[in-house]
Amino acid sequence: MATIFSHPAIAIGLFPWFRDVRNSKAIMITGLLLTAAPDLDVIGLRLGIPYEHMLGHRGLTHSLFFAAAIAALLTALFWLAQKMKAWAVWLYLFLSMASHGVLDALTNGGLGVAFFAPFHNERYFFPYRPIEVSTLSIRHFFESQGAGVLLNELTYIWPPCLAVLLIGYFWQKTI
Repeated sequence: MATIFSHPAIAIGLFPWFRDVRNSKAIMITGLLLTAAPDLDVIGLRLGIPYEHMLGHRGLTHSLFFAAAIAALLTALFWLAQKMKAWAVWLYLFLSMASHGVLDALTNGGLGVAFFAPFHNERYFFPYRPIEVSTLSIRHFFESQGAGVLLNELTYIWPPCLAVLLIGYFWQKTI
């Protein structure tokens, strides 16, 4: 998995592209949180749920269905409170959350991502996997692995997200 420090880069990069939602700090913060939320499934490991189970790590919470459902639920709540364009809010939140599985499928470790859960639990990786997988152990991350993983993410995650951010920002200035 990518680290909690780099998953939010996607939501940051996408924000300028969503004119209708970029004035809402609540939606921006929600998008940032959704980029890391799928990894809450690691709680299941402590409860005895096997990694490869649909409810295990990189299972249901990393799926496109789950991202769509959570985005729909949150969009309904935001729409009731702020009357914004629902499709724009949903798309931003969906892309933010779905990006988690995409980044994990680009890593060089783990069992893959169950993109199509709950309909199918097969795990997938992309053919190109440049992102160094991070450990699930916070202690191990800070004791030995962290610097290398973060340097890898600064190379492979942040520059494309920065490019998307800048292109979106300048594109919005021209329209």
